[in-house]
Amino acid sequence: MDEDKARIARQFIEMIPHSRALNMRVDEIGDGVAEISMPYDPRLIGDPQSGVIHGGAVSALLDTCGGAAVMSHKDAPAGTATIDLRIDYMRAAAPGQRITARAECYHVTRSVAFVRAIATDEDRENPVATAAGAFTVERGGKT
Repeated sequence: MDEDKARIARQFIEMIPHSRALNMRVDEIGDGVAEISMPYDPRLIGDPQSGVIHGGAVSALLDTCGGAAVMSHKDAPAGTATIDLRIDYMRAAAPGQRITARAECYHVTRSVAFVRAIATDEDRENPVATAAGAFTVERGGKT
């Protein structure tokens, strides 16, 4: 993995306003794999009775992590955008726990990068959500 590419991807992700608002942290990035986490935050609760984080925050985490995985892939450019993202919610994240997303960019074509991702809380064996997505590959003038 090109260290400059990883550094640029990390800086880009850390500058995205919603990433900062959700206190996302890039834990790992390189070679088409990214791991990004966010802490439990009472401002993100979707169900006041249970204290469970809203699915939209989990969705944003998975989307951001997927884009980071694409940005760090050797065959992809530094920039990308989400074309399609399917998320399957398996269970509610445990209140009070950090949520971690791990994404892998497993295939890149001329114009599309394909990603699989998983979100977990401290129980790494039982996913909170999984995702499959397609992201743009912008080649900058090449056709």
